[in-house]
This record gives sequence, structure tokens and C-alpha cells, in this order.
Amino acid sequence: MARCVIVGLVCVLLGAAAAQSTRPGTTRATGEAQMQLGNFSVSLAVKDLEASRAFYEKLGMRVVFGSPKQSFLILQNETATIGLFQGMLEKNILTFNPGWDRNAAALPEFMDVREIQRTLEARGVKLATRADESSMGPASITVFDPDGNQILFDQHVPRPRK
Repeated sequence: MARCVIVGLVCVLLGAAAAQSTRPGTTRATGEAQMQLGNFSVSLAVKDLEASRAFYEKLGMRVVFGSPKQSFLILQNETATIGLFQGMLEKNILTFNPGWDRNAAALPEFMDVREIQRTLEARGVKLATRADESSMGPASITVFDPDGNQILFDQHVPRPRK
């Protein structure tokens, strides 16, 4: 009974959210164009890489990149990507990779990190690190959300040609 109520409530909330959206490709809150942020993953600062790998494998994830010799592993399941980093990060980080799909393959078209940088600054977001606007290759920017969570936009491919 409670499950039916919860499922029904979720359906009502999703329907209400859809009805409130302004138009495709815009954010509900501001009506501004949505940004193409690229592949998303969570980068975890771990104390014991092998213990963390074993734990996440029990959750159904599998290693797709990295090695213990490099002190990091990237794991995936059907819908999620998690990076495990031992001795490389101070805190956990939310990571977006503009220009990459889920398999780290370059996309033919994407929003360059320098364009994301300009958009964020125009929206009043303070950047902790900036990309060199004159560069063409890989670059990154960093911001912090209101709770101090670090968000990294880490582009590994050159900016798209227009």
C-alpha cells in the first residue's frame, strides 16, 4: 500500500515538473539554455584502493580503466561511473568531461570547456580555477557549490571545430 502511494506521488511530482518546464533545452528556474556538460562521474578519495574496488564490485560495478600502480581505477555499471583515487584527491569531486561520451570516446560536437566557463561566469558563478581562453586543447575549470562540494569540468579533447 505504502509503495503504491509513493509511486503515485512520484508520478504526480514528475508530471508537475514536466508541466513547469519552460521549453526543451532550457532550465526551469531561469529559462536559460542548458549546457552540454559531457560525461558525468563521481571521483572518490579513497584510503584503500583495493578495498574500495572490492566493495564497488559487490555493487555490480566493474573496472574499465586505470590500475593500482597508477593509484586510480574507473568503475562502471549500466548507468554510473565512479573513479577511485588513492592519495590523489583531498575530497570527493563531481566530475564532468565535456567532449567525452560514457566510454571516453570523443564526441563530434560538444560544448567546449571555455564556452562553459564563459556561460558560468555570465550567470554569476565564481570559478576557483579557469581555463586559458586562448588555448585550443584539453583544459579544465573548477567551481564549488554552496556547500563546498568541488565540481571539476575536465575536458581531455581539443575544442570542436566549427
